[in-house]
Amino acid sequence: MKLDGKVAIITGGAMGIGQGIVNVFLKYGAKVIILDNSEKLKNTILELNNKYPGMINGFVVDIRKQDLLDACFKEIKNSYGHIDILVNNAGVCKLASFEKMSEELRDLHFDINIVGTWKVTHTFLPLLKIQGGAIVNLSSVTGPSVADPGEVAYATSKAAVLGFTKSLAAELVNSNIRVNAIMPGYVRTPMVEGMAKESNSTDPFSVIKGIADAIPMKRLAEPEEIGELAAFLACNESSYITGQGIVIDGGSTLPETNSMGV
Repeated sequence: MKLDGKVAIITGGAMGIGQGIVNVFLKYGAKVIILDNSEKLKNTILELNNKYPGMINGFVVDIRKQDLLDACFKEIKNSYGHIDILVNNAGVCKLASFEKMSEELRDLHFDINIVGTWKVTHTFLPLLKIQGGAIVNLSSVTGPSVADPGEVAYATSKAAVLGFTKSLAAELVNSNIRVNAIMPGYVRTPMVEGMAKESNSTDPFSVIKGIADAIPMKRLAEPEEIGELAAFLACNESSYITGQGIVIDGGSTLPETNSMGV
């Protein structure tokens, strides 16, 4: 129960990687508050409250809108008094080539993936500074390490999240707050399944299989595997780690070539 009694805010926790992180945090004893704009939030909370009564709460909020975040801040401060952990997981990825990408689609990535992360952190930092704790940001191997066609906006935003993580870690170290980033490869989530449909609408399974075949472990990650890393970075076991981007990709960024070797 390495997160026993800790209060954690997790953005985008209604499904996908976020829900995997929520599940793991609850397993380790944390009180979890989900911030999500998805219609699935209510059902996620109802299901988890049956298993972890009194441990899960949530707010429907668009993290791009400061007035909604301010309202959440007031409710969370009144109910919990402080937070110990902030996980900035909410994100979006829509495929489009650089030349064909609209400004609207570009800004969707920037406004959610980096500006939203900035706003959430800035809003809830006062509650985190009360007792100190940890911030865990979801970056990606896409952007900082690798890239695929059609992911220019996503890759740019996720590289920015890593820079945000490092700079923020340097600023907050004297406030007893550690800041790290998780850099996943492909995870089996609704977002990745949606990207597969964008790539091949008639046979998205072949896209998923192609991704898995190219990964040395021959599979995509499960959301809870990302959750286990997030829990480690949020707990005292990682007390001397800050300002880092931790890759978790099944070895997908490991091969130098696809043809060399025995």
